[in-house]
Amino acid sequence: MSHDPTVNAGDIARLAGVGRAAVSNWRRRHDDFPQPVGGTANQPLFSLRQVESWLRRYGKSYQVSLGDRVWQRLKAAGDLRLGELVAQAGSLLTRADTDGGLDSELAELVRELGERHGASAAYEFLCERYLEAHSRQLSVTREDVAALMVRLVGAGGATVLDPACGVGTLLLAPGAPVRVLGQELSETSAAITASRLLLRGVEATIVAGDTMRHDGFAGERADAVVCDPPFNERAWGYEELTGDPRWEYGLPPRGEPELAWVQHCLTHVKPRGLVAILMPPAAASRKAGRRIRANLLRAGALRAVVALPGSDLWLLRRPAAGERPPSEVLILDATADLSVVEPAWQAYLEDRSDQTVRIIDLLADEVDMTPARHQRHDDVGRAFTEARDRFLAAAAVPPDLKVLEQPLDQPATTLGDLIKEGLVTTSQAPPKMSADGGDVPVLTADDVLTGGAPSGLAAVQQGLVPLQPGDVVASYSAVRVVEDGGGAVLGPHLTLYRVDARRLDPDFLAGFLRAAGGRVTTGSSRFDVRRTRLPRLSLKEQKAYGEAFRQLAVLEDAIRETSTLGQTLIRLGLDGLADGHLHPQS
Repeated sequence: MSHDPTVNAGDIARLAGVGRAAVSNWRRRHDDFPQPVGGTANQPLFSLRQVESWLRRYGKSYQVSLGDRVWQRLKAAGDLRLGELVAQAGSLLTRADTDGGLDSELAELVRELGERHGASAAYEFLCERYLEAHSRQLSVTREDVAALMVRLVGAGGATVLDPACGVGTLLLAPGAPVRVLGQELSETSAAITASRLLLRGVEATIVAGDTMRHDGFAGERADAVVCDPPFNERAWGYEELTGDPRWEYGLPPRGEPELAWVQHCLTHVKPRGLVAILMPPAAASRKAGRRIRANLLRAGALRAVVALPGSDLWLLRRPAAGERPPSEVLILDATADLSVVEPAWQAYLEDRSDQTVRIIDLLADEVDMTPARHQRHDDVGRAFTEARDRFLAAAAVPPDLKVLEQPLDQPATTLGDLIKEGLVTTSQAPPKMSADGGDVPVLTADDVLTGGAPSGLAAVQQGLVPLQPGDVVASYSAVRVVEDGGGAVLGPHLTLYRVDARRLDPDFLAGFLRAAGGRVTTGSSRFDVRRTRLPRLSLKEQKAYGEAFRQLAVLEDAIRETSTLGQTLIRLGLDGLADGHLHPQS
């Protein structure tokens, strides 16, 4: 492996604490700026050592943290080996008596990273960088959807199987079980998942292999199953598996591999056990899958189809012997708001839901369970009007900012210095938080990302960090200022920064943390967040900056909300115009 790590323009910007535009300016204005040593014309790679030398020569401050040095050394092997090396780093961190397959110099750096920041936090940092670098090649379940799926199947304290576990997103979701089983086609991803779980103290058995052709858990049944299978995989084994005993509800058509995954999941759950599986929206209505959908409904196995952004969530329950199947199925559209799913599911389980469809009506038709089709027609006009009003109300405008010819030359400080001076104190949640029987609301990393209310729960225990108004809370990818603590506590993988409000404005601090990249989780923050630079300003000047940063945060939330509302508005408009409940204004 090369011993000369490389960096791209984004890496250089992060290390030097500047924007990518500044790096582009350096390349244009300075003939002696290092030339690319690899990559492409659009994504050039530069020698880290040459870049460091150039930055020193021009007196530009920079910081290459230990975490960044390890990451750049891993990247130096090239994309084809990156996953393998990340997996080997996990092997080293879980078994300190080996090098995990890494060369001795890199192994020593990884070992030092684990000793300095904790093995689990260090490895999560490397995994997060790996997922960023391969975001187009790796399919990762959205964190909020993963947490929802785990909660819906009641995984806490149970044995849960994920037969397409990827890098472990579902098995690592908040509220995940104490014992997990997982299978993944990629040996590299399976190894990464196993290390992540082991470093968090979760009892796990993870196997690599083709789930359909070589079931790693044949004959074993879990308490619950969660799954985000690959969509539209045509070569899933149709020819070899035509007589497979898993096809209890019918042989999946060649072009319906997702229905093979559904039946595989049901095979591996105990009677009355739940399955939560993500499906392509078309699977609810495709003609080829009609017979299997009908059989699932008749048997009482398919209990709910929920439309989510980009996919559908199917909730299934393995029937017990002699159990009477239900007469209705829950069909719900949650594309605009995931928070409606759990109350609707609970209402269905308690036989008090008003969002169900009679199974006999579905069987008499095309067994089309597309949630949009079952929107109650008498509600289309009202729903369209409400969605339009919410869409317009969510609009926001950017702050009015003055454009300067030259950037201000202001005295600066760092977050680390502010902490030393007592202007900022930091806190983190206990590494393990028990949720058993707990009713203490917990602000999670996903809540910070989406701007939502605290969605987690924890039991009362030592070390909980109560939230206060004005606290700045940071995750790996987001920063927010707490407006109302509301009795909630800080969740795992978050860092809390509490300011002395007499001398420091919280929105001012949050804005500069976000500008620095927002990479401030437990793992990443210990590497470089304390070097975040802030100008030294009076409290009045800080508040002016803070208000501008706050307006940008409001704008970001509004864009996120209007994007989701816009999709709902378009769908309702199409349905209403098509079925006559809406009419163009004359």
